[in-house]
Amino acid sequence: MSEKKAQTRERILQAAASAMLQHGPQEPGVADVMGAAGLTVGGFYAHFASKDALMLEVFEQLLRKRRDLVALIDQGLPGAERRALAAGFYLSRKHRDATRSGCPLPSSLSAMAQLPGTYRELLAEHLEVLSARMCDSPEEVDKALADIALMVGGLALARALGEGDLSDRVLRAAKSAVI
Repeated sequence: MSEKKAQTRERILQAAASAMLQHGPQEPGVADVMGAAGLTVGGFYAHFASKDALMLEVFEQLLRKRRDLVALIDQGLPGAERRALAAGFYLSRKHRDATRSGCPLPSSLSAMAQLPGTYRELLAEHLEVLSARMCDSPEEVDKALADIALMVGGLALARALGEGDLSDRVLRAAKSAVI
C-alpha cells in the first residue's frame, strides 16, 4: 500500500473512531465519516469493503487501545490494586468528558444485538483478556468481570447525565464499589 493511501486510510479510521465514540457503531454513515475525514464518499471503497468492515476494524482498534492502557498498570501489583487503579482513571471526570476519545463501550453496547455477531465475538475476547489482566487467579476472574461491568455502566450513566453533581456522584460511587 502506498504511503499516501495508508495516510488516507488512517484519516478514515480516525474519523470513524470519533464517530463511533460519540454515536456508536450504527449511526454514522459512510458520507458522515468521509466528510469528517475531509474526503469524498467515492474514495471509501478503495479502502474498505463496507461500512461494517470499517466500523468493525475501528471497534477492534479501540478495544485494543483500552487493553493496552490496562497492560501499563504494574502487573506486580495485586489484582484488586490493578482494578482500583483502572477504576481511578476510567471513572474520572476527564474520561467521562472525553466523548471523542476513550472507551467505545458506553456508546456501543446498546447496539450490539443489532450488529453482526463478529462485534460480540470481539467484545467477548476483549472482556476475557481484560479480566485476566485485572486479576491474580482464575478464581478472581468473575470479580474482575463484575468490576469491568460496574466501570462501564458507571461511565455510561455519568456520560448520559453530563457534567454535574449527580454525574460526579455516580463516578465516585462506582469507583468506591470497585475499590
